[in-house]
Amino acid sequence: MGKKLYITTAIPYVNGTPHIGHALGYLLADIWARYQKQNGKEVRFQVGTDEHGNKIAAKAAELGMTPKDYTDKMYGNFEMMMKKIGAQYTDFIRTTEPHHEGAVQYIWQKLQPYIYKGSYEGWYCVGHEAFFTDKEVEATGGICEDHQKPYERVSEENYYLKTSAFTDQIREAITTGHMEIVPEFRKNEFLELIKDGLQDVSISRPRKNLSWGIPVPGDPDQVMYVWLDALSNYITVLGYPDRAGWEEYWPADVQVIGKDILRFHAGIWPAMLLGLELPLPKKLMVHGFINVGGVKQSKSLGNGVDPNQIIDEYGVDAFRYFFSRHIPTLDDGDFTWEKFENAYNNELGNDLGNLVSRVASMVSRYQSGVIGDAPKGDHDMKPYYDAMHDLKFNVAMEEIWDSVRGLNKYIEMVKPWEIAKRREADPEAEAHLGEVLNQSVGTLLQVAEQLTPLLPSTAESIKRIFASGVIVPIETVGGLFPKVYLHSEDPRAPKTASAPEK
Repeated sequence: MGKKLYITTAIPYVNGTPHIGHALGYLLADIWARYQKQNGKEVRFQVGTDEHGNKIAAKAAELGMTPKDYTDKMYGNFEMMMKKIGAQYTDFIRTTEPHHEGAVQYIWQKLQPYIYKGSYEGWYCVGHEAFFTDKEVEATGGICEDHQKPYERVSEENYYLKTSAFTDQIREAITTGHMEIVPEFRKNEFLELIKDGLQDVSISRPRKNLSWGIPVPGDPDQVMYVWLDALSNYITVLGYPDRAGWEEYWPADVQVIGKDILRFHAGIWPAMLLGLELPLPKKLMVHGFINVGGVKQSKSLGNGVDPNQIIDEYGVDAFRYFFSRHIPTLDDGDFTWEKFENAYNNELGNDLGNLVSRVASMVSRYQSGVIGDAPKGDHDMKPYYDAMHDLKFNVAMEEIWDSVRGLNKYIEMVKPWEIAKRREADPEAEAHLGEVLNQSVGTLLQVAEQLTPLLPSTAESIKRIFASGVIVPIETVGGLFPKVYLHSEDPRAPKTASAPEK
């Protein structure tokens, strides 16, 4: 059966509500996990929440709560989002769990040869809970692009991780593909960023400046910096260092991350692993951002899109469809309600929903609902497999839609209803009709097979209708994508004349 597989997602801070970027990460990881399971692999799939740091403490204080009570209240929003999107995760971690906290202190002690104390002066972004180099601050004119706030100049005594000691090993792992970064252009961006070497990173902050975090072993005045704590989750959730079986899953096969946290996952995280003498993840899969109508989502503009609203209004498979097909898996994408509704009504409703219903009703009408010999789809599956393997789920979706559109054209061309009319006069018409319907069912079952990791409930519905050899009425399965016009006008609606201006 081959190695047990492991996929991870970035753990978000719990101080806000889940946004579309979080949902996208869970979706991409879930598609990969389901695809591997469909192919007989055993998969562990990690999700979780990042619950330490100044932002959490500040938000809790604002609400008159302890940080722990605040995180207990907030983490469920993310758990709900993961479930809502259909993510079949196996492991959920909270960084406030005692096992994680103990494991992180163990990691600190094991990294001791690479840790030293020093004074730090540098640019800090509260939003990222991260320090930035002069070069990065200069490039953005002193304002953090993600949070639209100026970087703060901070001076303090911290512990450092000697990340620079691992520059050559990390660079080699990336260039040889031992730790692959996809897409290629993100890999090149990161290699450019470290061309003068990795910089040592601050991994603690004085307790007076950061109280809510894991204490540094042996130094009560210092608290661990959130990135060392957060990045460790990928192995502590498996049981590192003391629970049996974690080695069966590490190194991770794929780590799904957003482009804004690539530098932490390709720089600090590998340095930690090398210091711990553990293998590096095999692949970092970097997705982009989702703009709304070409504009970056931001709280100040109030143009954010709530993934819950999309799923509540159109169903989870409609969400999965748009974000796996119309958002490039490995690049930035764009969302508008109009684009979404078009895709829902025209592609899911017309191209696929109507097709399934049409084929089912023809088999019912012309063959008393009985499907002929085990039908086979004849669409070449290799491009689909290649796209799934290359983590280009949008390309895999295009392949599936080629089959869907191809079958629609085939039915229009051969006109089964006309063959049916000729049956009494033409002895060969019956066999010809059977062949046409059989091929149509075969293509739809092949489409269902390919859709299984992407649109699981749609795939299940198609299989239920056709797979038993006798048509199961669509009504019992639930309609496939009935028309919905909540954010645009139904083109079939009668046009009302507007009242004349006075």
